[in-house]
Amino acid sequence: MLTLVLIAILAYLMGSLSFAVIVSRMMGLPDPRTFGSGNPGATNMLRGGSRAAAALVLLGDALKGWLAVWMTLHLDPLPALHQQATAVAALGVFMGHGYPLFFAFKGGKGVATALGILLALQPVLGLATLMVWLLVMGVTRISSLSALCAALTAPVLGWLLLDQDWLRWTVLALAVILLAHHRANMGRLIRGEETIFRKAR
Repeated sequence: MLTLVLIAILAYLMGSLSFAVIVSRMMGLPDPRTFGSGNPGATNMLRGGSRAAAALVLLGDALKGWLAVWMTLHLDPLPALHQQATAVAALGVFMGHGYPLFFAFKGGKGVATALGILLALQPVLGLATLMVWLLVMGVTRISSLSALCAALTAPVLGWLLLDQDWLRWTVLALAVILLAHHRANMGRLIRGEETIFRKAR
């Protein structure tokens, strides 16, 4: 039990590294929490006009999710509680991203971090979920709708592709939290007020 708690704490601290804020400070850009949606994530960085910064944030947020789970899967700190340790790491890093200790608990919605987690759990699951996001984004040009569709699809894909119940329920939990993070976006989608990203000319 003590080891599970330690894994949760370490994963949470890893997730608390908000790459949107870190990259903005390193590149001398405005704090992403002060413009656009106020969300410290790759999409809002793109709204700020820096594709390079958005790409770095996307990579960093996905990498921390992937690394937290990959380390638990491959270092195997608790052979007898392997599934539980992996689930704890996944939820810990995801919650750290959403409520980061280092940035006044104001974090991102977790789309990129969730993708990294899914890729570590099962690469096909991660890639299939990414394809859903890309397909919806390509058709609608609405990032939040793409994230919502991916979040709804991931648990179904997880139930088919994962063979361990703990991990299936973990993917479902991640999806529910992700949907909760997008409550305001759902309202704007219903009202037809959500941001549409225009194709570059």
